[in-house]
Amino acid sequence: MRRWLSKYRYAIIFWLCFGIFRTSLADWNPIPSGSMRPTLVEGDVVLVNRVAYDLKLPLTDISVAELGNPQRGDVVTFSSPKDGERLIKRIVGIPGDTLQMKDEVLWVNGVPATYQDEQAISEPMGPGQTIPGIKLTELASSSRRTVQFMPAVRAARDFGPVVVPADSYFMLGDNRDNSADSRYIGFVPRRLLIGHAHHILASAKILDNWMPRFSRFGSPIL
Repeated sequence: MRRWLSKYRYAIIFWLCFGIFRTSLADWNPIPSGSMRPTLVEGDVVLVNRVAYDLKLPLTDISVAELGNPQRGDVVTFSSPKDGERLIKRIVGIPGDTLQMKDEVLWVNGVPATYQDEQAISEPMGPGQTIPGIKLTELASSSRRTVQFMPAVRAARDFGPVVVPADSYFMLGDNRDNSADSRYIGFVPRRLLIGHAHHILASAKILDNWMPRFSRFGSPIL
């Protein structure tokens, strides 16, 4: 055993350092579903800054130092407060915000979002299946993003008003009618945030022929 450890010590040190790096500093996250369409699509692999908000002990939710505050509009990975599943969504409400949704329109602190650049789309829903949708630019609380709606899909289009508790956040998917977000899983405590997703590392057409989407490589997540 001692001889084996001596022979492979550099490989062991490398993988230990790699594991600490990935669980503490930076990570990558594959996108398996369409809940963040059109911003992120199935087959994207995103880079996640794990120290954007908190420095945590490896493999735990224990924060040893707060390094920054999550902002409205940030796309983040987190553990679901419902079942622990890793999710990726957009922050639309920070502690103290009053949020409401009326017929798909998001209201933040009494101010409705505005929508522009409407575009008709066909949203894939399975092999050989599509459903009509609408893609729009949403401007809310000084943040801007592209979202989409699918009127024919049954979804939670109204909620609130609700007040975001201290040290918690309200998440929505950009694909508003196909996202299991805070409308269903509730507020997300800060301790469950994993990190800030900031760029697309790579992308492939996993629902089709697995060909790479080179145009998405290195793109910032807006």
